[in-house]
Amino acid sequence: MEKIRVAIVGYGNIGQYTLQALQAAPDMEIAGVVRRNGDANKPAELADYAVVKDIKELGKVDVAILSAPTRSVEEHALKCLAMGINTVDSFDIHGQIVDLRRSLDKAAKENGAVSIISAGWDPGSDSVVRTLMESLAPKGITYTNFGPGRSMGHSVCVRSKAGVKDALSMTIPVGEGIHRRMVYVELEEGASLDEVTKAIKADPYFASDETHVFQVESVDALNDVGHGVNLVRKGVSGKTHNQLFEFNMKINNPALTAQVLVNAARASMKQQPGAYTMIEIPVIDYLPGDRESIIRHLV
Repeated sequence: MEKIRVAIVGYGNIGQYTLQALQAAPDMEIAGVVRRNGDANKPAELADYAVVKDIKELGKVDVAILSAPTRSVEEHALKCLAMGINTVDSFDIHGQIVDLRRSLDKAAKENGAVSIISAGWDPGSDSVVRTLMESLAPKGITYTNFGPGRSMGHSVCVRSKAGVKDALSMTIPVGEGIHRRMVYVELEEGASLDEVTKAIKADPYFASDETHVFQVESVDALNDVGHGVNLVRKGVSGKTHNQLFEFNMKINNPALTAQVLVNAARASMKQQPGAYTMIEIPVIDYLPGDRESIIRHLV
């Protein structure tokens, strides 16, 4: 069977783990990597792959995995979709997902392509678990408790602020879906901690949570990419109360995000043109292999 040709767009933390997940995928091959600086200072692990500045230089590409920062996802996706290339991203600003879906759905349908958005672990695979839990207890409350661990999206957001040299944003669960953000920043010479703190707390990434900002000498000395989640739903099945479901995981954040992106890239090849979130796609489509064999194994 012809393998799915996948390009990686962006080569930061998620891009590096996406390379590993693609190398392990039996039904995929790496078309190349798109980096802002092309093949300048090409890392050793990319020696066997084309590294370019523009995806147009890679020839045939079935799917582009967008491992660029969330706020650049729409721009990258629209460019790829206009070329008829499927896209997958891990866009993680929950309140803007519906708007992004509308935008990319139009572009995808116009070009006969598929876009799967917010395909990380949250939003993403956790969204699928929440959907299943709610279907099992239609009335009730679900609590999503993250961490303790490093949030990649929040850390990238802080690093974009003027005066910030490096940053680490830790998510600390308080309980019942409430979180505290502990932000550690290395500042550029002359930067004001007060001004940086104001900019961080005003950003949508942080505006809804209790946020504390601390200046440190070295972010690298604190850095750990571990994270986790605890999902709990207490509710009602039919007319029966006191149903309680719980899901837990402790993870390497970028590694799991990359695996979900690769799974979604596979699923994109099985959908009709348009934009989708992960909860709209049959879960069997995320797995490689023969459909009947998967059913025999898992059902």
